[in-house]
Amino acid sequence: MSKPNMRADKNPMPAQDPKVRAHNFNEVATGYSEEAALDEANRCLNCKNMPCVSGCPVNVRIPSFIEKIKEGDFEGAYAVITETSSLPAVCGRVCPQETQCEQRCVRGIKGEPVGIGRLERYVADRHNENSKESPAAPEWNGHRVAVVGSGPSGLTCAGDLAKKGYKVTVFEALHTAGGVLVYGIPEFRLPKAIVAKEVDTLKALGVDIETNVIIGKTLTVDELFGAGYEAVFIGSGAGLPNFMNIPGESCNGVYSANEFLTRSNLMKAYLDDPKTPIMKGGKVAVVGGGNVAMDAARTALRLGAEKVYIVYRRSMEELPARREEVEHAMEEGIDFRLLCNPVEILGYKNENDPRDPKNGFVTGITCIKMELGEPDASGRRRPVPVKGSEFTLDVDTVVMAIGTSPNPLIKSTTEGLEVNKRGGIIVNEDGLTTRKGVYAGGDAVTGAATVISAMGAGKTAASAIDRALSGN
Repeated sequence: MSKPNMRADKNPMPAQDPKVRAHNFNEVATGYSEEAALDEANRCLNCKNMPCVSGCPVNVRIPSFIEKIKEGDFEGAYAVITETSSLPAVCGRVCPQETQCEQRCVRGIKGEPVGIGRLERYVADRHNENSKESPAAPEWNGHRVAVVGSGPSGLTCAGDLAKKGYKVTVFEALHTAGGVLVYGIPEFRLPKAIVAKEVDTLKALGVDIETNVIIGKTLTVDELFGAGYEAVFIGSGAGLPNFMNIPGESCNGVYSANEFLTRSNLMKAYLDDPKTPIMKGGKVAVVGGGNVAMDAARTALRLGAEKVYIVYRRSMEELPARREEVEHAMEEGIDFRLLCNPVEILGYKNENDPRDPKNGFVTGITCIKMELGEPDASGRRRPVPVKGSEFTLDVDTVVMAIGTSPNPLIKSTTEGLEVNKRGGIIVNEDGLTTRKGVYAGGDAVTGAATVISAMGAGKTAASAIDRALSGN
């Protein structure tokens, strides 16, 4: 056995030049070469207690798949990953490894952790490029399960159950499967062809996907049971946008991040002649500091904005977005206005324009400077306004990226389904709701969270459904 590579730093991820990528929607990170992947894999110490695995919500056997890479057995590595993960090419791109598996890597004590996410991406991409075979659908075990929503939790639940022989039908409200993976995450971070490939793999396992079906409108949960489904998993996400309720939010040119990103990512508003238009050019303010805010700001830049601001009420230390996304945004020229909070959106009323809405078109956003006070319930220092510090940014578009909540439609049409004060569906440790036979997971339960945590919830519910229906 060769000695481990004890270099302190991980192999850097190749990426497009910031000045070039800021004007295209091609993927920013271009991926490891085989040489880089082998070199990075050899930094893994193959620890016996495997602390990295305990940091993974879907418990990928990380040292085992990396050991396969060291051996040059890349298909073997892919097989190890897919024992527990249904979306390896997605996870390798958008999971916050730095706060999960890599945070617990022993190599991170005296240097940088092993690039686990980068290696997962390499293995998945190599498989997708070279493998021509589709997985075989297992023999049907006689049970049928319905899954509501084709986001990461729904796809994971469906995939895990399909591998056990269940007939699974996924019902998706939009016209394309993938949930937040296709409407929320931009092409330059997660190419949609990657998502389509992962969905095709699930279809090969026997999963049926029905699009343009809104559960609660087209069909109800009761009707799913009436159609012969023995269990229902709700993974409908958190698609209800939050707003600040400040003056001027109804101006033309104010978007929720959900609408803004859906128009661009799913409806292709960046095309020269889009069917669903969106802003092009001008100045844009994105309110918020999470990953969604970074996605919206970087998308606006690529749509042709001459200036893009991130307006966030806390400091850089409290910014919740991934460090990598923040660094990429800064490299691309996004202007971060930290310790600032909007108090009003200004609008211009054109009485002669019949298209002009009630409060006119956006002309600016007035903000107040903040300072950090005592910690709040989340442990972060509470931002406090500084009196008399108001200032105005001249902008044409404002995007509100301050979080989302679960849509109340399914709750309002499903008897016996209880939710908490934030609208999240109440579940037990197995993902079982207060309605018999109905399970839930992901953002529909927690509110907006990470892709991998949603996948973990889908996996937990799939195991519970299997135990309930199989009697094991």
